[in-house]
Order: sequence, then structure tokens, then C-alpha cells
Amino acid sequence: MTIRPTPLKKQPSLPEHAPEALDEERAWTLLRALARRAAQGHPLSRATGLDLDDAGELIELGVGRGVITIMPALARCFELHAPADAKVEELFDLYLPLCIGKASAKLVVGHLGQSLDGQIATSSGASQYVTGPENIRHLHRLRALFDAVIVGANTVECDDPQLTTRLVPGPNPTRIVLDPSRRLTGAQALFRDRAAPTLVLCALGSEREPKLSDVEVLGIEASGELLPVNGVIAALRARGLNRLFVEGGGVTVSRFLDARAFDRLHLTVSSVFLGEGRPGVKLPGIDRLDAALRPRVRRFALGDDVLFDCDFDDGKS
Repeated sequence: MTIRPTPLKKQPSLPEHAPEALDEERAWTLLRALARRAAQGHPLSRATGLDLDDAGELIELGVGRGVITIMPALARCFELHAPADAKVEELFDLYLPLCIGKASAKLVVGHLGQSLDGQIATSSGASQYVTGPENIRHLHRLRALFDAVIVGANTVECDDPQLTTRLVPGPNPTRIVLDPSRRLTGAQALFRDRAAPTLVLCALGSEREPKLSDVEVLGIEASGELLPVNGVIAALRARGLNRLFVEGGGVTVSRFLDARAFDRLHLTVSSVFLGEGRPGVKLPGIDRLDAALRPRVRRFALGDDVLFDCDFDDGKS
């Protein structure tokens, strides 16, 4: 009797025609879907092909299929299979590392825009806008990819930011204001516009007075006149806010960096000298160069500005 081998299961055949071109809008929808999955605690951490259904939801396919294959373990973490222009490729190159890999479920990313001489504002506090419109749009994209956007009281007082995603498609993040002594009066726009949930973190005991309508105030243990970075992160994660974007200002970003809390820092440099003003990153001094922070750095052009993507990841992905 002749024994015939069991036939192998056939994989679905690849489309005979090339996929349609991938435009910037569809690429951004795919990135937001990946960020949403990471925020839900199920980030994609293995190589797989992806596409989108008509509702903008992810479809997982085999490696080499769909419009893109993601490869979280590799430095070059994607391969496009659909025709796309350079802007689409740059979009994935910049934002995809923020949306995939195990570490993306609990990611902390910071941003500062500064002059060539390291200032984020003039001596009088003028800071709108040190960087150009491309970097402002970049800020809105980062907000759309994260659960919460964090700023210090100085930034709210000086800039009166809205902290919304009005320049790009995507949800507004929860707005977090670090105001240890409760010195902000509530007159600023983000306390009144109801555009997104807003939470003020202050020193324990300072949350009682004065009241802020439509804004929640939460007291946490303080360290002198400052809120400890790890305490801030723990308080937000206890509320399910795991993907955190620290937008400013210089003091807040510097404190997160000094605490080694960042997975990445986006530092955008504008081709302008401001002279003596308000510095961006300010860290304690070191005695030896071998004690310096040395992140892996990638560079991107944002119009006339240069974005330095500083990666502090220690292999958590």
C-alpha cells in the first residue's frame, strides 16, 4: 500500500496586484491604531504584517503581507510593501518606535523646543514660537499618541497652552498640570475649556483650596517644594494613564531627565540665537565625561528645525 504524505495547509495567497499607495492620512491612522493598542496594554511586540480595515482598525497578517511589516526587535523596525512617498516613510521612521514593542505600553517621552544657544524662551519669557510650524504639528501628533500630556505650572502660567490635538486627527490626551503649591488661579484656558480631562497634581494637603471647577485636583507626597518624578508617574499609572508625554517646560523636562524617567526625549533645535534667556535642559554638573548621559540619537528635519530623537532605552523593548 502506498502511503501519501499529508498535504500542508496552504497560506492565503498574496494579492496578484500591488497594494494601493499608502498616503499620509492612512499612515497616521495606522500609527494611532498601534498607539491605541499599546495604551490598552497589548502592544505589538513581534514581527507581523499589518493593514487597516474600512473602520481604521488593525488587521494582522503574515510577515511580508499588508501595507507594512513591523519588526520591533530591529533598529529599522518596519518595511513598507505599499507605494509611499518620502513623507510617509519619515512618519513611520519617527513615530513607529513610540507605538510598538513591549516597552510602549508604559512609555515616558519628553519634548523641548529650543534655540541654538539652548534657550526655550527670552529673558522676558516670550516663547511662542521658538521653533517653526512643523515642530508645533509634531507636538500635536505626540499628544495624540499618548494617554496624558504633562506640563509644569510655569508653562501654564506663561504660555496658556490648550494641550489639544487640534492640528491633527486624534484624541485629546488627559492634561496634567504639576502645581505643587497650587499657585495657579484657574484663569488659564485649559482650566475652563472642557476640551479634555484635566488633572492638577499638587503637594498633599494643598488640594483643598481653592477649588477649580471642572478640574480634578490630586495631592501626592511632596519632596520639599517639588513633586517627586516617580511619585507623579505612579499616581498617573494608578489611574490607567500609562503612556506619558512630558511637554514642558524646561524645569519639568530637566527633572524627569535627571530622574532617568525618560524612554526618549525629542529635542528640537531652531536656527536662532536668543542670548541670555530661559534655558532648556539643565542638569547637575558632572566631574568626568564618562558620567555623561549618552543616548542613541537620530536626527530628523522639521522644516528649518532639527529634531534630535534621544533614545534612553536599555533593552526593555
